[in-house]
Amino acid sequence: MTTAPYDVLILGAGGVGSSALYQLAQRGVRVAAIDRFQPPHIHGSSHGETRIIRQAYFEHPSYVPLLQRSYELWRELEAASDRSLYHETGLLEIGPADGVVLPGVVRAAEQFQLEIDRLTPAEAAGQFPQFVFPVDHWIVFERRAGYLLVEDCVSTFLDLAQQHGADLIADTEVFAWRRDGNGFCVSTSRGEYRTAKLILAGGAGATQLCAELKVPLRILRKHLHWYAIDDARLRESDGCPCYFFESAGSYFYGFPEIVAGGGLKGAEHSGGDELKSPWDYDHAADEIDQQRIEAFFGRSIPGVSRKSLRHETCLYTVTPDENFLLGLWPGEDRVAVAAGLSGHGFKFAAVLGEALADLIVTGQSLLPLEFLAPDRFAR
Repeated sequence: MTTAPYDVLILGAGGVGSSALYQLAQRGVRVAAIDRFQPPHIHGSSHGETRIIRQAYFEHPSYVPLLQRSYELWRELEAASDRSLYHETGLLEIGPADGVVLPGVVRAAEQFQLEIDRLTPAEAAGQFPQFVFPVDHWIVFERRAGYLLVEDCVSTFLDLAQQHGADLIADTEVFAWRRDGNGFCVSTSRGEYRTAKLILAGGAGATQLCAELKVPLRILRKHLHWYAIDDARLRESDGCPCYFFESAGSYFYGFPEIVAGGGLKGAEHSGGDELKSPWDYDHAADEIDQQRIEAFFGRSIPGVSRKSLRHETCLYTVTPDENFLLGLWPGEDRVAVAAGLSGHGFKFAAVLGEALADLIVTGQSLLPLEFLAPDRFAR
């Protein structure tokens, strides 16, 4: 079938796509989002219960203004929906002085006057005895940090967007998009859809949807683990924060037990298995990955038991510099793209949706996005 044209079609309804759908629907735009599955789902990057949100951003200080706006938008979303989505537990970050994480955290905090507490290992052990702190590492506690309930965030964006008149076209595979007269035609498993403008927010599907950009995107399979706890101090209700450890070039992160009996969640941010296809891969636990997370727990969070309660996989879509692709399509102001979030994008979903809506409606954004330009690798 060929449908009546939309003002904007969004390809992908995960964290960023659902956010853009909500932003555009609020503005009265005739908009729809197409997703291969029924979101939120387990086949991409916007699932697994929780995602850390933080402001003192070690990856690149230019992300901080985006994060500050994202914090505002998450709170606005909570108010609009009357749902609790952001939980401010604080975040412990631990790593060597000559590493990547802690120097970057301190640099971002100093540049943007963000509140962080720098702790000695002895001070950290006194405040957070459930963790083990290497004596030669730096420790920072960021109070204005915590976690987002990831599936709840996606559901909330979608629910509010549809209340404002947006369409969600789920369980629909996108085959291709092409320019068609003054607009675009999107070929799908349900037929063709026509639109004046297009937003590409397909997560790992960007390897297909954004192939014309010729950016070498890598798809990595990552593992998420939940383990039973033997130490009640690892519960959120007992004041346990989220955590991020750097050690010998490896990165481990996780969350307190947020529901009694649900277990403490942990994962490795480094590493990962490269995939050829985002749709055809094994969702089962990996023995080597499980050994690595258990070894990390053993040396850093000894109150975690060896009893595995739950396991999920998720996907990272990684750019060569591990920064996002975000902006207008090169030479085409009717197409906007968000891709290659490189395993650290969900906390930005609220602001990226707003930025995409601004770009596709007005052609510009007030946010500092140049360092994320989709054509930067071709310059």
